[in-house]
Amino acid sequence: MYELKSYAAFDGGSRGRIHEEPEAAMRPAFQRDRDRVIHSAAFRRLEYKTQVFVNHEGDMFRTRLTHSIEVAQIARTIARALCLNEDLSEAIALAHDLGHTPFGHAGQDSLNKCMHDYGGFEHNLQSLRVVDVLEEKYAAFTGLNLSFETREGILKHCSRTNAAMLGPLGERFLNGEQPGLEAQVANIADEIAYNHHDVDDGLRAGLVSLDDLQDVESFREAFAEVTELWPDLAERRVIHEVIRRMINRQVLDLIETSQNTIDQHAPGSIDDVRATGVPLILLSEEASNRHLELKRFLRANLYRHYRVHRMTLKAARIVEALFNVFSDDTRLLPRPARDHMAELEEADGAAGRGRAIADYIAGMTDRFAIAEHERIFSASTLT
Repeated sequence: MYELKSYAAFDGGSRGRIHEEPEAAMRPAFQRDRDRVIHSAAFRRLEYKTQVFVNHEGDMFRTRLTHSIEVAQIARTIARALCLNEDLSEAIALAHDLGHTPFGHAGQDSLNKCMHDYGGFEHNLQSLRVVDVLEEKYAAFTGLNLSFETREGILKHCSRTNAAMLGPLGERFLNGEQPGLEAQVANIADEIAYNHHDVDDGLRAGLVSLDDLQDVESFREAFAEVTELWPDLAERRVIHEVIRRMINRQVLDLIETSQNTIDQHAPGSIDDVRATGVPLILLSEEASNRHLELKRFLRANLYRHYRVHRMTLKAARIVEALFNVFSDDTRLLPRPARDHMAELEEADGAAGRGRAIADYIAGMTDRFAIAEHERIFSASTLT
C-alpha cells in the first residue's frame, strides 16, 4: 500500500457525516462511502440511463452505469499515481451521475425548463439530493449519510444562490475555494472518459467514421501508429487500440502536469489545497488543446447528428409531458411519490410539489419513462 501525501484526504481527518454514526470496524470512511454508493438503488438504475444513446437503441452502447465504472477506473489510476486517497476518488466517480435524469442531457434540460418557477433542476445538485435525502436504506437516517469529502466531490458545480443554502458544503463556491484533490481527479477523469468513449460509441453507431476522425489530431496520430504496427488488424480492434492509446496519453500527461503543479504550490494539507483557489489537477496546455479539439468534434459531428437530435427531441417531449400531466393530476403518481410530494408540499408549497415530481421523473430509467408515457398517453394501454 502506498503512503498518502500530506495534502491527500485522510479517512481519519474527514469533516464527518451529516448524522453521527460509529465508524465501521474493518472499513475506513471513504471505502464505506464507496460501498454505500454501489449498493444504492440509484446506482443500479444507472444501468438503464442514457449516456448518448437512448437505452433501447442497443445493448453495446454505454450507459451511465458503464460510464461511471470507467470514470472510477481512470480516477483510481490517477489517485494512486499521485498518492491520493483512491477510495475517495472512486466513491466520487461512482456517485457523480446518480442524479442524472433519463435520456441524458436532453432529459435534464427539459426537466430544468419544467422546474423554471421552482428553483430549476441541475443534475449535480440532484446527485447530492439522492445521497443526502432520496435514498431510503437505513433506519437511523435518510440518504446514504456520506462523508463531507465525498459529498464535496459530487457537487462539481453550484450557483451562488444554491450554495448559500447548502451550509458548509456550499462555502467553497462563495469563497472561491477548490475541492480536495480527489474531487478534482474524479472531475477530470469524467471528462476524459466520456470524450473518448463517446468516440467509440459514435463509431459503433455509424454516426461518425474513421475518415471523419482524421481531422482530430490525437486520433489521427494514434491511428497512424496502430495501423503501422498492425496493418491487417480488424477494424473493431483498431478502434479499441486507438482509443486506449488516446486515453493513456491524456492520463499520463495529467499525472505529470498535476504533480508539477502540486509541487509548485506545495500544499501541506487538504485545507491548503482548498485555499489555493485554483485547480491543481490539470492537463498541460498541449493536451488540453487536444482535449478541446476532440470535444468540438463530438459536439459538431455526434451530439448534433440528426439521429441523435431526433432521439433527444423525443426524450425532451416525454419528460415535459410527464411533468405536466403529473402536475395537473397528482393521482397519476404512485403512492410513494404522492407521500413524498405531501411532505415537500407541506414544507414548501408549490415549489415542494414541483420538486417532488422532479424527484420522481429524475429517478426514472429511460425504459421506465418511455413505458410510463405509454401507459398514460396511449389509448391502446388502459392499465
